[in-house]
Amino acid sequence: MSNEMFNMVKAVVGVGVLSLPAGIAAFGDAPSAAIPASILIATIGAIAAYNFSLIGRLCAITGATSYRGAWEKSVGPSTAWIPAVSCVVKTFFAILAYSMVLGDTFSALFTTIGMNVSRQTSLIGLTLVVLLPLCLLKNLSSLAPFSLAGIAGMLYTAVAMAIRYFDGSYSDPTSGFALDVAESLRPAIGTKGASAVFSSNAFILICMLSTAYMAHFNAPKFYLELKDNTIARWNTVVATSFSLGIAFFIGIAAMGFATFGGASNGLILNNYSTKDTLMGFSRVAVAFSLVFTYPLAFVGCRDGILEMLQVPKEERTDAKLNNLTYAILGFVTAVALKITDLSFIMSFGGATLGNALIYVYPAIMFRSAVKNMGDDATTAQKLEVYLATTFAALGIGMGSVGTKMALGKLK
Repeated sequence: MSNEMFNMVKAVVGVGVLSLPAGIAAFGDAPSAAIPASILIATIGAIAAYNFSLIGRLCAITGATSYRGAWEKSVGPSTAWIPAVSCVVKTFFAILAYSMVLGDTFSALFTTIGMNVSRQTSLIGLTLVVLLPLCLLKNLSSLAPFSLAGIAGMLYTAVAMAIRYFDGSYSDPTSGFALDVAESLRPAIGTKGASAVFSSNAFILICMLSTAYMAHFNAPKFYLELKDNTIARWNTVVATSFSLGIAFFIGIAAMGFATFGGASNGLILNNYSTKDTLMGFSRVAVAFSLVFTYPLAFVGCRDGILEMLQVPKEERTDAKLNNLTYAILGFVTAVALKITDLSFIMSFGGATLGNALIYVYPAIMFRSAVKNMGDDATTAQKLEVYLATTFAALGIGMGSVGTKMALGKLK
């Protein structure tokens, strides 16, 4: 079971975790704000785990093999385009976030070796020289092993951030490494502590978590690939994997925020000095991971668009695939050059599609599936419909407020 758990943790813990300190900074700037934030991270993580498990159980009930398939076999095929479009757009947000992080990260790495290369130049150059050739590959199986480096890179980053917090290298904004970063990125510890969580700005963190925990469109795949996939075994794997993910999220969010307070950037690595060798290796690890996982996410977006357009597989010629690759990658890069705040992408994407895919759609599917079962549905399943519906209502409420707060950041 350890292999299944590892793969699930890898799917849950992505680049989104590096924006969570900024989510806390949206409502607080004193270290104690990390306490209610950690409670929120754990609570949202537990609900996300429940709904991840629910999607797997839906597959067991309906015999579906995909997220869209679960909708088709429970709600009906006529509206299956709704979750399909949502998954494609959510994947687009994922590769957009990857491009944004890579632009920032490579610019910082160039600075580390004494080269002054802007974020824009770094992203354009990387896209043309590295990302485009990788995305044009027709067989990505050789890239799969590199995605394993993602967990190692994130683990190293978490440890490095903890070391920098406890050794106080950035504790004085007027000396040390802090002087090597822009003033807006230096530690800004204020007085808005735990009680600040009652501010409406806390919804920014909540919605960012909906993006950070987003792996639910892959839940059917994980369920089907689980050996001896009994419901008990499935629930154990999901609970353990998400628990590890929650611990990971709390560690990085708390360490980053405790170090930089209200100045925590949408990509927390930007707060660290380019002369900080310890964090420099973290940038290398994150960059390496993203470069080789980028094509895997990109193909998911591209193939999803082809499915939406109902292009038969036999008509997906190399020329068509290449042209669509140019169009998508060009558009993603253009948007990434324009938008620089990763926390906005995380919060807006979470408030809209993240909440829908995690909370709303699973509840709709489960309610329909139980209704379709008629007298075969157990009393527990009928009662569980109310629980799932409650989480769906919660998701809609969080999404409505979160969308407003995320858009407000752009003003």
